[in-house]
Amino acid sequence: MKKVLLLISFIMTISFAKVDYSEMSTQELIAIIGYVEKKNINEFKKELRQRIPTMNEKERKQYEKNKSKLKWKQN
Repeated sequence: MKKVLLLISFIMTISFAKVDYSEMSTQELIAIIGYVEKKNINEFKKELRQRIPTMNEKERKQYEKNKSKLKWKQN
């Protein structure tokens, strides 16, 4: 239930404000995989790629679980 409320709050934040992904925590980025608007996807992917090398074990597991929701196209 807590995760659902957290996810809803992230989606609402994204909907009403310009998103600065560098201001989000790694956990927040992982949580919104698959919910990023198409117009923001390149910026999101860039920030997420920068975070991958510094992820701890818990973050990496969650990332691996969620990354199938995001289509990685070659830029």
